Amino acid sequence: QAQLKETGGGLVQSGGSLRLSCAASGSTLDVHAIGWFRQAPGKEREGVSCINRSDGSTYYADSVKGRFTISRDPVKNTVYLQMNSLKPEDTAVYYCAGDPDYYCSDYELKATDFGSWGQGTQVTVSS
Repeated sequence: QAQLKETGGGLVQSGGSLRLSCAASGSTLDVHAIGWFRQAPGKEREGVSCINRSDGSTYYADSVKGRFTISRDPVKNTVYLQMNSLKPEDTAVYYCAGDPDYYCSDYELKATDFGSWGQGTQVTVSS
């Protein structure tokens, strides 16, 4: 099973940008789709974005569409989430998750579709 580790979180002002990284190690061939989720205090985990290793196709939640961009570097086994025009409501712990079978499409991401998870990184957007 692949191990995933997120980095890049931090504190940023509203309107600012951050880039999160999700580095995969171990059995990286076990990962086809990488998804980004976030969870704010008292709220359910929300699927934000997803990318497929096979064809690079992507998915974005409506709440981040046009502001966030997911990309991948297959040589580094790393997936990035570029977050621009950040808002206070983007404040959450961000997790990356991987799965060998899932295929990102236009359907809402569900945490139960992913088998491997990172430990999370905090993103705080001040107003």
